[in-house]
Formats: sequence, C-alpha cells, structure tokens
Amino acid sequence: MKILRSMFSLLSLGFVTIRFDMQLSIIPYPHPTLRVRSKPIRRVDKELRNMAAQMLDLMYEAEGVGLAANQVNLPLRIFVANPSGEKGDGEELVLINPELEMPKGSVTGQEGCLSLPAVFGQVKRPKSIRLKAFDLKGNPVDRIVDGFLARVIQHEKDHLDGVMFFDRMIEEAKREIDDQLHELETVFESKRNTGSIASDEELLAELDQWYEKYA
Repeated sequence: MKILRSMFSLLSLGFVTIRFDMQLSIIPYPHPTLRVRSKPIRRVDKELRNMAAQMLDLMYEAEGVGLAANQVNLPLRIFVANPSGEKGDGEELVLINPELEMPKGSVTGQEGCLSLPAVFGQVKRPKSIRLKAFDLKGNPVDRIVDGFLARVIQHEKDHLDGVMFFDRMIEEAKREIDDQLHELETVFESKRNTGSIASDEELLAELDQWYEKYA
C-alpha cells in the first residue's frame, strides 16, 4: 500500500495513446469482463480521472448507487459509489484498490445490478467492514463502514473480483431469477450471432491495453 501511494505521482511515459475523449458505457450481463478479476492500479493520470468522472455520471443516469470498472469494460480495481444515488447529495466516493477487512455481524438485503436491469435478489453480507483504499489523489482511505454504504461497497468490491451479487444468493432464491438470467444470456448470444458483439476471446484481448497502461 505504501509503495502504491508513491507511484500515484508518476507521469505518462508516452508509450500508450492517450484517449481523453473515450466514452464509457455500462456493459450487460453476461459480458465476459464482468467475470474478470481486475488488476490493481499502479498509476493515476488525467485519463483515469476522466473515466472515473464518466463512471459517476453513468451511475447517476442509471439511478444506481455504485458502479465498478468491470461494468464499463475496464479491468482495473476502481469503483465509484454514492449511497444517496443523487448527484450533489450524499457521500460521493471514488475508491482505488479497495481492501475489505474485519467483517462483523450479518444482514440480508435486496440487491440489484446496473448490468442486469430489473433483476433483484436477497443477499446476506457482513453488517460492517473496515475499508482500506486510495482516492484519486493518492490519499489513503481507512475507515469502518456500516449500514447501506457497507453493502454498496461490498457489492462493488465483488465486481472487481468477478463476482456477481446472485453468486452470493442461496440456491433457492437464485432459482427465482434463473429465467431472467437466461433471458439476458439469450439476448447477448443473439447479438453475438449477428456480429454486433465479438467473441469472448476478442473482447478479453481488448483488455490488455489497460493492463499495460495502469496495472
């Protein structure tokens, strides 16, 4: 963690094309990047800050309370959150390389995902956790979080590990949303068959540029 902080001040070496105008979008389940375990970020630059700002905008536009980089096809350990779901209200967070420790208690609550519109389920999670991360300026974040924000943070951290919320549902509850998941999978595969979505191999190969630049 200490080594990482010192690396936030590194400047671009110029070996990767800068794309400040890159437009992000939320990818749908079962896009393969949603199952990628993201890699730690080793440097922050203007482009990454711009992408974090776009992620916040996308989150608000979709009426969400959190959005992980995997969900915008970036295999990097960063997510944004605001438990209020309202721009200009609540606590807006951009967290890099988050680590969760000291889980305490347990509570069950409903969760959904911006990559799976209209799909919801009950998920049991620790009631409180210790969050350790960095913000966009390289400042360390170290705090105890509980309540709804703790759930949001755990949900988004799962995304960075390639874990979906329904993976944590009990089998009986998951069966209730199996038809919805199958429908999303059918739509995705249909688009692939028409050539509008590339193969998993091609999609995952596109992630290498981000590993080279930030990981």
